Amino acid sequence: MANVSVAAEWQLLYNRYYRKPELYPLRWKNIDLSRNKVACAPFGGPIAVIRDDSKIVQLYSESALRKLRIFTSSGVLISDTVWKNPGGRLIGMSWAEDQTLICIVQDGTVYRYNIHAELIEPNVTLGKECFEQNVVECIFWGNGVVCLTEGGLLFCIPDFKVMRPCQLAETGAEDLPNCMAVIEPKYTVSGNVEVLVGVGDGILIVDEDGVQRVDGEAVQGPVQKMVVSWDGKYLAIFTHDGRILVTDINFKGVLLEYNCESALPPEQLAWCGLDSVLLYWDDTPLLMVGPRGDPVHYFYDEPLLLIPECDGVRILSNTSLEFLQRVPDSTVSIFKIGSTSPAALLYDALDHFDRRSAKADENLRLIQSSLPEAVEACIDAAGHEFDVSRQRTLLRAASYGQAFCSTFQRDRIQEMCKTLRVLNAVRDPEIGIPLSINQYKLLTPSVLIARLINAHRHLLALRISEYVGMNQEVVIMHWACSKITASLAIPDATLLEILLDKLKLCRGISYAAVAAHADKNGRRKLAAMLVEHEPRSSKQVPLLLSIGEEDTALMKATESGDSDLVYLVLFHIWQKRPPLEFFGMIQARPLPRDLFISYARCYKHEFLKDFFLSTGQLQEVAFLLWKESWELGKNPMASKGSPLHGPRIKLIDKAQHLFAETKEHTFESKAAEEHAKLLRIQHELEVSTKQAIFVDSSISDTIRTCIVLGNHRAAMKVKTEFKVSEKRWYWLKVFALATIRDWEALEKFSKEKRPPIGYRPFVEACVDADEKGEALKYIPKLADLRERAEAYARIGMAKEAADAASQAKDGELLGRLKLTFAQNAAASSLFDTLRDRLSFQGVS
Repeated sequence: MANVSVAAEWQLLYNRYYRKPELYPLRWKNIDLSRNKVACAPFGGPIAVIRDDSKIVQLYSESALRKLRIFTSSGVLISDTVWKNPGGRLIGMSWAEDQTLICIVQDGTVYRYNIHAELIEPNVTLGKECFEQNVVECIFWGNGVVCLTEGGLLFCIPDFKVMRPCQLAETGAEDLPNCMAVIEPKYTVSGNVEVLVGVGDGILIVDEDGVQRVDGEAVQGPVQKMVVSWDGKYLAIFTHDGRILVTDINFKGVLLEYNCESALPPEQLAWCGLDSVLLYWDDTPLLMVGPRGDPVHYFYDEPLLLIPECDGVRILSNTSLEFLQRVPDSTVSIFKIGSTSPAALLYDALDHFDRRSAKADENLRLIQSSLPEAVEACIDAAGHEFDVSRQRTLLRAASYGQAFCSTFQRDRIQEMCKTLRVLNAVRDPEIGIPLSINQYKLLTPSVLIARLINAHRHLLALRISEYVGMNQEVVIMHWACSKITASLAIPDATLLEILLDKLKLCRGISYAAVAAHADKNGRRKLAAMLVEHEPRSSKQVPLLLSIGEEDTALMKATESGDSDLVYLVLFHIWQKRPPLEFFGMIQARPLPRDLFISYARCYKHEFLKDFFLSTGQLQEVAFLLWKESWELGKNPMASKGSPLHGPRIKLIDKAQHLFAETKEHTFESKAAEEHAKLLRIQHELEVSTKQAIFVDSSISDTIRTCIVLGNHRAAMKVKTEFKVSEKRWYWLKVFALATIRDWEALEKFSKEKRPPIGYRPFVEACVDADEKGEALKYIPKLADLRERAEAYARIGMAKEAADAASQAKDGELLGRLKLTFAQNAAASSLFDTLRDRLSFQGVS
């Protein structure tokens, strides 16, 4: 009997059954669909209602001000607001995929509202031409819209997330289209939206790039109404002669044709899944046609709104919400009148078992081989049911059959129970989201939870997240932010306790994000208290800076040891605070101070000097000035008597004075003083000689260069100014004279007085210049016989070298000199003879 009562509600369209269960009796009052514009979101989403300003309607006890009201699918009011938007008549209204209400008015302005009837800024306009011509029609799809103007132009917003309008190609038609339909971008080859436009006796396909006319047997005369199927593969067309046609989207052939016996186009044309098409006219039954067989009529005495879904159509009236869908095959196999399928026998076996009838065992024996399929059918049928008691009975039947089936997947029933618990929770009239199981799978649990959060159903969203094993952080975060927004009257300390009590439920939650929301709502003290609980410095520090807690931010960044974070705080404070205050903050903190100094040494010398002066580190300022003088010296214009030379010397002088103020830096003070003196002399030399070869050379190089240039007076002045020693002076002058090959001057210099460095440098200078004759003038003057022997050897005089080595009685030296003359046999023999003689005499 139960099977009979269930199947009695079905309607047969050819060989397919359809059912139309009532989802809700609507809880709203005094809502007449015929007097209002209504937008219903798919997937059991909210319903937006506003009085239709294009109709003349009688006002009863309501205000003359139009109100935008948003209801759940069960008719429970969520929010409302007075419509005050300029721009002319409201042309189109629809819900985007993220449940944002899109409203388009006559001048092309797009207004957006969230589910709480709060206007989302900024508004968007479709452009100047829309403003001038006015919008007359809007065709929405999932996340976009196409608008038609009075001038026949088509404008499109392909994605509401981007809100970037574009104009489609012009059709060239003189009259406005009879109808339009949209092929969504995800179903087109080009990836762009395509608009089917019924113009004249045919259909045009319009996109951004051009217009294409449709040729096919389906298009034979003016088209009055069109609608594309949910999957983008089929097109339902209502023709001028009252026929309903279904063709594939490429217009290759007619799949359905039915004469509706009415030349007036239906007010609404909608797909019911992919198997049938619904047509609705005022004051006539709702008509459903399929590929074959007689159509089905549904009778109503009130206006309707058809809301297509992926697996059926929701039918909204003034008093109720119904769901028209094709009866699932599993349900048909169980409840069809006279069904003897394994699933039907299993369901019947449970009934016998409950009545303690032995026929239960008989039914199980009949379907033993098909028991897994029967159990699966009962589980599947339970998933498609909206009636909870029927779900329970079907699942009990599946569980009963599973007890006798060893091969069936054991957790299948558990999964379905979990899914149905979620669906039944959101189908509750107070929640009002009547999802079918197919819609739930297509929507996904994460999106469902996001929609519950958006509707401020945080407790249910949290329980579902926990139940299905999803991360609860998103739910708790949104709840915390919403709580802050709605609790302006609650003191910060009290609200903090409330928030922490929930936030601690989820490990790793971002306290910084909640604190940022608190700061955005003007609760800076609460934000500061919240951010103290944020364990991640990378999130904590930026927020502390944004709420003006620079001291705390610097402390936290320093404790983290992250130099990047410390630099972030330093640069922020640097820009916000006066220099002295900034210096005071970092002086007592080693890490920030050292990082600041490292950065400023490279890029901010002046600022660093101010820091050192403020902290009394005069020597550090002096070092910076000295470094700046060297940097200035790298400028090619700093020599040749340029004006840059003076500032450079002044910098060194300043450094010298600063060094002189500290006893510990006497050496640096003296060095800076002499450096400045040397630069002045070198600068004068460059000016006098007109050669840029002196500046930044050493004292020794300056003396040598002066001698080379023949300016002996200048060289002597440098020697005197810098107290160059006699030995050093002799070395420099000897090699400088050898460099310019002034041998006469060199000889004269050697005779002025006995050289303090001896005659060896004279010999080396001459040898290096490859002047052996000049070297012979000084070799005999070498007092050390060994040096004399080596000097003779260097100029190739073997006999003299051997005699000197023999006089020195140095056998080892003779051995080394022999190696020097290894190629000269006579010289080698001489060295051997002298060495043997020394050995015979007992001299080693």
